[in-house]
Amino acid sequence: MEYGCCLNMLSEGPDGIGLEHIDIFSNSGYDYVELPLAEMMALSEGAFAKLWADLQASQIPCRCCNNFFPKTMRLTGPDVDQAAIDRYVAQALRLADRLGSRTIVFGSGGAKHVPEGFPMEKGYEQVVRLLRRIDREAAGYGITIVIEPLRKAECNLINTFEEGCQLAGAVGGRHVKVLVDHYHLTEEQEPLSHLLKNGKKWLHHVHFANPEGRIFPRSADEDGYTAFFQTLRAIGYEGTVSIEAYSQSVSKDAPAALLLLKNALGPSTSTC
Repeated sequence: MEYGCCLNMLSEGPDGIGLEHIDIFSNSGYDYVELPLAEMMALSEGAFAKLWADLQASQIPCRCCNNFFPKTMRLTGPDVDQAAIDRYVAQALRLADRLGSRTIVFGSGGAKHVPEGFPMEKGYEQVVRLLRRIDREAAGYGITIVIEPLRKAECNLINTFEEGCQLAGAVGGRHVKVLVDHYHLTEEQEPLSHLLKNGKKWLHHVHFANPEGRIFPRSADEDGYTAFFQTLRAIGYEGTVSIEAYSQSVSKDAPAALLLLKNALGPSTSTC
């Protein structure tokens, strides 16, 4: 098991990346950080060079990237610019590979939200075809794309882990798997039986937060986490788990959340 954090949820700067907090997670014993791909793609060469230098100096790797697509890039509907999407994907995969990331989270609710009046089934097929193309390119880098189900308040397409697994099955690619996000799972009141049924085959990454406010978890008994952790253990999950949450005191919340995860799921297996 490896434990990390999505820094963009904590960002205080205009770039929305959150790298200003990286030393806290490095010093707290986290195995990796998860950084937002769309925001990094928007950086100038000079700004990215500084990010790269800061990441190297921190001595904590970027195992995963989230925010695959910017919300301004249409992936569904009548106004899809396929050539622009393909160019973006090629550049984004190269950037993720340069960072050393081997997992990219495909939530991108704003980008994949099916526009009003456009047939939902057509939007779904657009996403299937997109992921098939990405699967072939990701294979060359050894990168896995994980579908992130989002609550209905954020997107009208793929709202549950079960639906994410169905989408991955429709894609049929070796490098397309599924993420389970404890916050979205709770918001959609999805039963853990779906994770128990499909997790062994499809689960590749986990996001975790206290759903009451989507904040850092501090205590195992504060929101009934036990059943979720038991399900992860039951399916033999031993992959990456990222805290994806807000915080009013990162320096206090980071070590407390890591201790909670290690007590619940076991020690880190990272060799870094």
